[in-house]
Amino acid sequence: MNNLMRRVLIGTGAALLSLTVAFPSLAEMITVTDIAGRSVDVKKGVERVILGEGRMMYTVAVLDREKPFQRIIGWKDDLIKYDPDAFRKFEALDKDATSKIINFGSPYAGDFSVENAIANKADLVMLDLGSYFKADESGVIGNLEKAGIPVLFIDYRINPTENTVPSLQLMGRVFDRGDEAQEFVDFYIQQMRKVTLPVSQIPSDERPLVFLENAPGWDKEFCCNTYGPYNFGRLVDQAGGINWGSQRFSTYQGEASLEALITSDPDIIIGTGANWAEDRPEVSSVLLGYEASAESVDKRLKALSERNGFKELKAVKDKRFHSVYHQFYNSPYHFVALQAMAKWIHPDEFSDLDPDATFVELHERFLPFGTSGQFWASLK
Repeated sequence: MNNLMRRVLIGTGAALLSLTVAFPSLAEMITVTDIAGRSVDVKKGVERVILGEGRMMYTVAVLDREKPFQRIIGWKDDLIKYDPDAFRKFEALDKDATSKIINFGSPYAGDFSVENAIANKADLVMLDLGSYFKADESGVIGNLEKAGIPVLFIDYRINPTENTVPSLQLMGRVFDRGDEAQEFVDFYIQQMRKVTLPVSQIPSDERPLVFLENAPGWDKEFCCNTYGPYNFGRLVDQAGGINWGSQRFSTYQGEASLEALITSDPDIIIGTGANWAEDRPEVSSVLLGYEASAESVDKRLKALSERNGFKELKAVKDKRFHSVYHQFYNSPYHFVALQAMAKWIHPDEFSDLDPDATFVELHERFLPFGTSGQFWASLK
């Protein structure tokens, strides 16, 4: 081999080495089916994720327990507005990381910037199934896909008892956290079955009528928003009750007049509550969450029971008037709400069930922070 050929080969090898360093091997791509039934190609082990809702952090924390913000570059600020107690728990883990998360606005209201997602090199946008048609009609899905940014739909809200497991497994695949996802899925199924299996043996004529009030006190003058056969309404049915709204609506939720409530006179009333007072100071809701105090919870729950028309209801007189953490409605932790409801609806059958212990175990095994505050309550 002459010197010229040797120099060419050496130079070629150096150039290839340089290219290898400059351009590492392409990331592994996988094809997944999201909860909207869409086939999507996405990078396995995504690194730069935008959350269509900040409350998706409830699930992200289960998968990335050590560093829940390591791949989150943007979100909608609903976690900060509607569950500030939880946000502060997350913020305490890494204040620097949370301060850098961009508020991308709502992907469903037209104020979501695709250009901003491109500029920040997002490799995945995760959206809520309940807003699929809004996201499609607004052009967000198509514009992101044209830009090469995949979109995945998950669901912990509309049909949580059906879609929580596949949503967790989907997130586990694209986050490359399959083992962590499956560990939580196993726990989820175990905790759900503690209620659903015994309830399957309870005859229909032994199931009390339950009225669910969605966010009582959000609007002091209004009664009432309630749930149809989805979300909390589905949980009531699975906890062995008859959901008032399921008998009247086929939709996710609907309105109930005070007159209709008085006429039905349900056996049990369960309202939802969370710390909305920071964003909406005028609310009279029960401010459940990680910073809730027992004194405040009891006082506010009693005030709700004393609203016009409520004081004479059977559920209030019998002290079967309760409140449960609203954010369970959009979270894979809703098995805790199911267990609390089961004890309210069938106290004798579920006397040994301990949702408090379940909640503690959830945090100890799967979350990066501990429990505090109060997440459900009964009228005293």
